[in-house]
Amino acid sequence: MEKMPLIVGSDWLEKHLNDSKLRIVDATTFMTIPKTGGPPSVQSGRASYENEHIPGAVYADLLNELSDPNAPFPFMAPPREHFIKKMAELGVGDDHYTVIYDQGALVGDPIAAPYWASRLAWQLHYEGYENIAILEGGLPKWKKEGRPLTAVPGNYSSAAFSGQRRIELIATKEDVCQAMNDDKVILINSLSEDEFQGKTDAYPRKGHIPTSANIFFGVHADQTTMEMHEDEVLREPFEKIGALDPDKKVITYCGGGIAATWTALILNKLGQKNVAVYDGSLSEWASDPSCPLVTDD
Repeated sequence: MEKMPLIVGSDWLEKHLNDSKLRIVDATTFMTIPKTGGPPSVQSGRASYENEHIPGAVYADLLNELSDPNAPFPFMAPPREHFIKKMAELGVGDDHYTVIYDQGALVGDPIAAPYWASRLAWQLHYEGYENIAILEGGLPKWKKEGRPLTAVPGNYSSAAFSGQRRIELIATKEDVCQAMNDDKVILINSLSEDEFQGKTDAYPRKGHIPTSANIFFGVHADQTTMEMHEDEVLREPFEKIGALDPDKKVITYCGGGIAATWTALILNKLGQKNVAVYDGSLSEWASDPSCPLVTDD
């Protein structure tokens, strides 16, 4: 079984569609930013999956089945046993390699950033599953290229899953508090510049975590071709803040721990292995008045 790169192209996936070891997972979730401002709305992508998807793909419901229903904030990682049970039922396990895709980050926005797919990939990595790739450009690029689609539901046999949880991949509020005063840890805010500077009202309080740098999740791919930029282009913003220094740790965050996983994956692709995602992100941080936020650089 071949070792997967972190990102694969549509040519590669189409050639492998009939590989019995391959598992394809549709992680589409729809997030809409209200034109009048305020928090985004989120919907499951299951109905869209049932209408059309890549042949063989099964649907993973991040919103309703793969987040902790008892957490005070949305999309928090669920208990390990719950997550493993769900993924094993979908057929994702030790003897397979998996490609995950979605339909894009935001409804009505052309930004090419498959952060729902990267969120599921991050959760799998967190629980110890390694052989995972994200489909470059997701379903929009696949459809644009005229590749095969189906409405027939995917159906893989239940799988065994035995990986060990990797606690170093997740950061807590307490970890972030310590990181603000630790020059060996770099904090990266993955949201837009306006959100970083507190010009929106999507969260209980405005601004960003002190000492964090802003690298928008949407800058890593061409919005027209939906293809990833070359590594030398991807490196530039991270090198400017020292985030590729192997002696540093990086913690990524965003609004709810989704876009932050895309940033973390790009860092991994560029060779930075010491990356954790702040799972609660601003949903948690901005809800706690004791956690500082600033709006200046």
